[in-house]
Amino acid sequence: MSNKKLFVLFLRGINVGGHNKVIMAELREILTKAGLMNVKTYIQSGNVVFETLEQNKSKLENKIFKEIYSHFGFEVQILLKTKEELEIILNNCPFHKDKKESSYFIMFKEVPKKELIAEISNQSFPNEEFIITENCIYIFYALGAGKAKLGVNWFEKKLNVKATARNYRTMLKLLSLSDI
Repeated sequence: MSNKKLFVLFLRGINVGGHNKVIMAELREILTKAGLMNVKTYIQSGNVVFETLEQNKSKLENKIFKEIYSHFGFEVQILLKTKEELEIILNNCPFHKDKKESSYFIMFKEVPKKELIAEISNQSFPNEEFIITENCIYIFYALGAGKAKLGVNWFEKKLNVKATARNYRTMLKLLSLSDI
Protein backbone atom coordinates (compact mmCIF):
# COMPACT_ATOMS: atom_id res chain seq x y z
CA MET A 1 0.00 0.00 0.00
CA SER A 2 1.37 3.39 -1.03
CA ASN A 3 1.39 6.55 1.04
CA LYS A 4 1.72 8.72 -2.06
CA LYS A 5 -0.47 11.77 -2.29
CA LEU A 6 -1.48 13.48 -5.51
CA PHE A 7 -1.19 17.26 -5.85
CA VAL A 8 -1.95 19.80 -8.52
CA LEU A 9 0.52 22.68 -8.64
CA PHE A 10 -0.36 26.06 -10.10
CA LEU A 11 2.41 28.55 -10.88
CA ARG A 12 1.32 32.15 -11.28
CA GLY A 13 2.78 34.63 -13.71
CA ILE A 14 5.13 32.47 -15.73
CA ASN A 15 5.61 32.60 -19.51
CA VAL A 16 3.56 35.80 -19.79
CA GLY A 17 4.83 38.34 -22.30
CA GLY A 18 8.30 36.81 -22.35
CA HIS A 19 8.76 37.21 -18.60
CA ASN A 20 9.57 34.49 -16.07
CA LYS A 21 10.24 31.93 -18.79
CA VAL A 22 9.82 28.36 -17.57
CA ILE A 23 10.28 25.50 -20.01
CA MET A 24 7.89 22.72 -18.99
CA ALA A 25 10.40 19.93 -19.79
CA GLU A 26 12.93 21.60 -17.46
CA LEU A 27 10.28 22.07 -14.80
CA ARG A 28 9.33 18.38 -14.95
CA GLU A 29 13.02 17.44 -14.71
CA ILE A 30 13.82 19.61 -11.68
CA LEU A 31 10.67 18.55 -9.85
CA THR A 32 11.44 14.88 -10.53
CA LYS A 33 15.03 15.36 -9.30
CA ALA A 34 13.57 16.98 -6.17
CA GLY A 35 11.75 13.72 -5.40
CA LEU A 36 8.30 14.29 -6.90
CA MET A 37 6.88 11.35 -8.86
CA ASN A 38 4.84 10.97 -12.04
CA VAL A 39 5.29 14.68 -12.81
CA LYS A 40 3.06 15.86 -15.67
CA THR A 41 2.63 19.38 -17.02
CA TYR A 42 -0.21 20.87 -18.98
CA ILE A 43 0.24 23.81 -21.36
CA GLN A 44 2.83 26.54 -20.76
CA SER A 45 1.03 28.44 -18.01
CA GLY A 46 2.35 26.47 -15.06
CA ASN A 47 0.03 23.57 -14.37
CA VAL A 48 1.65 20.49 -12.87
CA VAL A 49 0.25 17.22 -11.53
CA PHE A 50 2.48 14.99 -9.40
CA GLU A 51 2.60 12.43 -6.63
CA THR A 52 4.73 12.61 -3.52
CA LEU A 53 5.29 10.89 -0.21
CA GLU A 54 5.38 14.32 1.49
CA GLN A 55 1.98 15.03 3.07
CA ASN A 56 2.68 18.54 4.37
CA LYS A 57 1.55 21.17 1.84
CA SER A 58 3.57 23.96 3.37
CA LYS A 59 6.81 21.96 3.24
CA LEU A 60 6.05 20.95 -0.34
CA GLU A 61 5.33 24.52 -1.43
CA ASN A 62 8.56 25.71 0.17
CA LYS A 63 10.58 22.93 -1.48
CA ILE A 64 9.09 23.61 -4.92
CA PHE A 65 9.57 27.37 -4.53
CA LYS A 66 13.25 26.87 -3.68
CA GLU A 67 13.81 24.44 -6.56
CA ILE A 68 12.25 26.82 -9.10
CA TYR A 69 14.13 29.82 -7.73
CA SER A 70 17.43 27.92 -7.71
CA HIS A 71 17.02 26.68 -11.29
CA PHE A 72 15.28 29.58 -13.04
CA GLY A 73 16.53 32.49 -10.92
CA PHE A 74 13.24 34.19 -10.10
CA GLU A 75 10.45 33.86 -7.54
CA VAL A 76 7.17 32.29 -8.59
CA GLN A 77 3.92 32.32 -6.67
CA ILE A 78 2.94 28.73 -5.94
CA LEU A 79 -0.47 27.32 -5.16
CA LEU A 80 -0.95 23.64 -4.30
CA LYS A 81 -4.26 21.80 -4.27
CA THR A 82 -4.99 18.15 -3.70
CA LYS A 83 -7.00 16.33 -6.34
CA GLU A 84 -9.89 16.22 -3.86
CA GLU A 85 -9.77 19.98 -3.31
CA LEU A 86 -9.79 20.56 -7.07
CA GLU A 87 -12.77 18.23 -7.52
CA ILE A 88 -14.68 20.08 -4.80
CA ILE A 89 -13.95 23.45 -6.41
CA LEU A 90 -15.08 22.23 -9.82
CA ASN A 91 -18.15 20.36 -8.56
CA ASN A 92 -19.32 23.26 -6.38
CA CYS A 93 -19.43 25.77 -9.22
CA PRO A 94 -22.77 27.54 -8.73
CA PHE A 95 -23.26 28.47 -12.39
CA HIS A 96 -25.53 26.58 -14.77
CA LYS A 97 -23.78 24.28 -17.25
CA ASP A 98 -23.46 26.85 -20.07
CA LYS A 99 -21.94 29.51 -17.82
CA LYS A 100 -19.87 26.97 -15.90
CA GLU A 101 -18.18 25.77 -19.08
CA SER A 102 -17.22 29.37 -19.92
CA SER A 103 -16.23 30.42 -16.41
CA TYR A 104 -12.95 30.93 -14.58
CA PHE A 105 -11.96 29.65 -11.17
CA ILE A 106 -9.85 32.00 -9.05
CA MET A 107 -8.37 29.78 -6.37
CA PHE A 108 -7.01 31.10 -3.07
CA LYS A 109 -3.77 30.21 -1.35
CA GLU A 110 -5.45 30.98 1.98
CA VAL A 111 -9.02 31.58 3.06
CA PRO A 112 -9.98 35.28 2.84
CA LYS A 113 -11.45 37.03 5.86
CA LYS A 114 -15.23 36.88 5.91
CA GLU A 115 -15.56 40.65 6.36
CA LEU A 116 -13.47 41.29 3.23
CA ILE A 117 -15.61 38.84 1.26
CA ALA A 118 -18.74 40.61 2.53
CA GLU A 119 -17.37 44.01 1.45
CA ILE A 120 -17.08 43.05 -2.20
CA SER A 121 -19.77 40.39 -2.58
CA ASN A 122 -22.52 42.96 -3.09
CA GLN A 123 -20.64 44.91 -5.75
CA SER A 124 -21.67 44.39 -9.34
CA PHE A 125 -19.94 45.06 -12.61
CA PRO A 126 -21.53 45.00 -16.06
CA ASN A 127 -20.99 41.68 -17.87
CA GLU A 128 -19.01 40.19 -14.97
CA GLU A 129 -20.71 37.85 -12.54
CA PHE A 130 -18.88 36.37 -9.56
CA ILE A 131 -19.59 34.28 -6.50
CA ILE A 132 -17.03 34.01 -3.70
CA THR A 133 -16.60 30.98 -1.46
CA GLU A 134 -13.83 30.27 1.03
CA ASN A 135 -11.93 28.23 -1.59
CA CYS A 136 -12.58 29.99 -4.85
CA ILE A 137 -14.14 32.80 -6.80
CA TYR A 138 -16.34 31.53 -9.58
CA ILE A 139 -16.42 34.18 -12.26
CA PHE A 140 -18.19 34.46 -15.58
CA TYR A 141 -17.16 37.12 -18.07
CA ALA A 142 -20.02 37.66 -20.55
CA LEU A 143 -17.65 39.53 -22.91
CA GLY A 144 -14.60 37.35 -22.25
CA ALA A 145 -11.79 37.69 -19.74
CA GLY A 146 -9.51 39.83 -21.92
CA LYS A 147 -11.09 43.20 -21.14
CA ALA A 148 -12.57 42.31 -17.76
CA LYS A 149 -12.30 44.70 -14.82
CA LEU A 150 -12.34 41.90 -12.25
CA GLY A 151 -9.15 39.92 -12.56
CA VAL A 152 -6.94 38.05 -10.13
CA ASN A 153 -5.02 41.21 -9.14
CA TRP A 154 -8.24 43.07 -8.25
CA PHE A 155 -9.48 40.23 -6.04
CA GLU A 156 -6.05 39.73 -4.40
CA LYS A 157 -5.98 43.40 -3.38
CA LYS A 158 -9.59 43.49 -2.15
CA LEU A 159 -9.38 40.18 -0.26
CA ASN A 160 -5.74 40.44 0.86
CA VAL A 161 -4.90 36.92 -0.39
CA LYS A 162 -2.74 35.28 -3.04
CA ALA A 163 -4.66 33.61 -5.84
CA THR A 164 -4.45 32.25 -9.36
CA ALA A 165 -7.06 31.63 -12.03
CA ARG A 166 -7.73 28.84 -14.49
CA ASN A 167 -10.56 28.30 -16.93
CA TYR A 168 -13.01 25.40 -16.87
CA ARG A 169 -11.24 23.41 -19.62
CA THR A 170 -7.91 23.61 -17.80
CA MET A 171 -9.51 22.48 -14.54
CA LEU A 172 -11.06 19.47 -16.29
CA LYS A 173 -7.78 18.57 -17.99
CA LEU A 174 -5.86 18.74 -14.71
CA LEU A 175 -8.37 16.43 -13.07
CA SER A 176 -8.05 13.97 -15.94
CA LEU A 177 -4.24 14.12 -15.70
CA SER A 178 -4.53 13.38 -12.00
CA ASP A 179 -6.02 9.95 -12.73
CA ILE A 180 -2.60 8.31 -12.33
